[in-house]
Amino acid sequence: MWEIYDRLIEAVPPDSVVSRCVCGLHWFLVRSEGLGAAMTPREGEASVAGSGTLAGMKTRDLAARVKSWNWHEAALGLAAINSALNAPAVLERIGLQAEQQPDQDVFTYLMDEFRGKKVTVIGHFRNLEKVAAACDLTILERRPQNGDLPDPACEWILPQQDIVVMTATTLINKTLPRLLELSRGARVVLAGPSTPLTPLLFPFGIDVLGGLAISQEDRIWQAVQEGGQHEIFNHGSRMTRLLSPNSAR
Repeated sequence: MWEIYDRLIEAVPPDSVVSRCVCGLHWFLVRSEGLGAAMTPREGEASVAGSGTLAGMKTRDLAARVKSWNWHEAALGLAAINSALNAPAVLERIGLQAEQQPDQDVFTYLMDEFRGKKVTVIGHFRNLEKVAAACDLTILERRPQNGDLPDPACEWILPQQDIVVMTATTLINKTLPRLLELSRGARVVLAGPSTPLTPLLFPFGIDVLGGLAISQEDRIWQAVQEGGQHEIFNHGSRMTRLLSPNSAR
């Protein structure tokens, strides 16, 4: 069960050191090799052990907290992973040139694939109206909005889908391994600013990664410190994609 987490943690360079952390209203940020983000949990105890001493610790040690059952500590661990794996120099080494891609989310990128298909989105992302108009859309959400299904419906819904788009916060709440198992017959997308943009995830059944490449760290940092939510998409970052070599596109 922990293999996907252990692979991500082990990929963090052992000599990497955390320089700064911030736990904002909507995002957690960790700065090490680069700047990594993870969504601030809306559930669980809002506490982080060792606050005031995290800067200066090994990034891999902080990354290991992604396995915590305290969602806030797990989110900080995921941000630490992203600070190492989504750093610009690391993305360049794996051939991901974010500036050469259109700055668009995975829903816009995959719209043609959605048409006429059974599509499930796990997590109520913004602006899903166009997706709903193009396909047979189901939204699974822990806090259902009007028309959503509660997340336990995944056991019945996912095995019947053509495409499944999952929020990367499923790494934080530990539902990702089971969701991947249920989605074996589908094309699987892991999406959102919390997504580690690494090929290490492809062997686990993920076909497309849609995440946030950050180039202007100080602007993002200020936006998050000041309580920003969607502002992180407009301040020195761009949504980008990494496709599995076995991906259909």
